[in-house]
Amino acid sequence: MKISSRCQTIATSHGVLAVEEVGQGGIPVLLIHGNSSSRAVFRNQLAGQLAETHHLIAFDLPGHGESSDAPDPERSYTRSGLAQAALELLERLGVTDVVLLGWSLGGHVAIEMVPRLPRLRGLLITGAPPVARGGMAEGFQGAPHMGAAGKQELSDAEVDAFLQVIFGGSADSMLRAAVRRTDGRFRKRLFEAARAGDGVDQRQVVETSPVPLAVVNGGADRIVKLDYFDRVAYRNLWEGHCHRLEARGHAAFWEAPDEFDLIAARFLRDVERLPRP
Repeated sequence: MKISSRCQTIATSHGVLAVEEVGQGGIPVLLIHGNSSSRAVFRNQLAGQLAETHHLIAFDLPGHGESSDAPDPERSYTRSGLAQAALELLERLGVTDVVLLGWSLGGHVAIEMVPRLPRLRGLLITGAPPVARGGMAEGFQGAPHMGAAGKQELSDAEVDAFLQVIFGGSADSMLRAAVRRTDGRFRKRLFEAARAGDGVDQRQVVETSPVPLAVVNGGADRIVKLDYFDRVAYRNLWEGHCHRLEARGHAAFWEAPDEFDLIAARFLRDVERLPRP
């Protein structure tokens, strides 16, 4: 079945955001992409089974994809600034009840949004360890800010290395173009702000929030420490455990969309059965 998409741009105080909506029915699901990517990384979800039964909303973060660069990078290119941009977007769209699906940086942005969304119905994170302030080393392999993820200007070789560690051999020209398009100030400012203590204590959020939380990771992720996820004392972890897609990397939803989407669809069905907050 061919699924049509609806694209528009929406002005926020963090810049003009490019938004794509597909499907209808069910609780709206906001898809939040990672550092130096774009909403196009969710193209398999936007054209797949999730879109047949749910209203999916994907957008490009400020400084990414078809969105504008932020008018005030110091304010916007932080986890808290990105969360505020996403909240403004939902407000402009008239969406109140929502499920957040965040990948990598997008997962951290989604966690940042939890205390500010009273009608949040559910949260699914992938490749986003919920670490405490100052605890990046607990959840990540190495120090992400020391490599391309936190560097303003990237050489061709650095772009290739960045894509390889995230997507392995599945990276294509679209993903390479997304890295090239990203405002380099974004990467630099993001990690400056994180080191300065920007944002909520993400481990505390997931350990205290009653919002249903699904954790789905690639079992061969080279960026995060998978065992860390299992040590977190989540308050409301869906199905009581973190899910791993074996032999999949940091972008498991991209590498194995059918496998990932089956889990996501099951989570959404369970969330929809719960009473509204």
